[in-house]
Amino acid sequence: MNMNLQGPIVQVSDVTKAFGDNQVLRGVSMTVNKGEAVALIGPSGSGKSTLLRCINGLVAADGGKIEAAGHAVHALRTNEDRIALRKDVCMVFQQYNLFPHMTVLENIMLAPTQVLKQDAEEVRERANKLLEKVRLTGKEKAYPGHLSGGQQQRVAIARALAMRPSVMLFDEVTAALDPETVKEVLATIRELVEEGMTCILVTHEMRFAREVAHQVYFTDKGLIVEHGAPAEFFDSPKDARTREFLGHVL
Repeated sequence: MNMNLQGPIVQVSDVTKAFGDNQVLRGVSMTVNKGEAVALIGPSGSGKSTLLRCINGLVAADGGKIEAAGHAVHALRTNEDRIALRKDVCMVFQQYNLFPHMTVLENIMLAPTQVLKQDAEEVRERANKLLEKVRLTGKEKAYPGHLSGGQQQRVAIARALAMRPSVMLFDEVTAALDPETVKEVLATIRELVEEGMTCILVTHEMRFAREVAHQVYFTDKGLIVEHGAPAEFFDSPKDARTREFLGHVL
């Protein structure tokens, strides 16, 4: 796999997060280089999704530092700062969160025109190109309710890309999809990675993680247990907990 990487774009250092008595992150550190795809795998409840939300500023970390695309996320205090972060670090969720009363094109154009105040015609042109990219040309005037789950998820990806982010976060984006439509969404993500988009993926799709990621991180009970290049990680995991987990899912 060609890696034209240009140094860290996301740096997570000793990040902790608790919800009440539940310590979800217990001092997590990771480095993601520009142009790299990183897969986060692990059992449910091991802190993967919370880590993504901390990187995106949706959840405030209790301790530690997060630098993402030039933003000191741990130090953000205002909504303006968070909007600036989310322009550069966009997140796609398991649930598509599309506005049902708006067309596909309107959903994609909303944030660039309303939040970033960009020119509507320029955004429309960009949105149409993105729909072509995610293979949904012709669906511009469709409403989300008339699309399959896989199509809605690809609209959600196009909507995130319309912000022209530096980093894309994918949180279990295929978990709610039927097997037929999973492939469509994974093909879209694979193309983004091949084009050099920095991606962090929380996924249960182990084969996809192996094929697409430059680095795989295994989390358990709020800690990163092990990480490495996919071939080494999947073929000869060092930690007993990693071996046990892979034994269940492979």
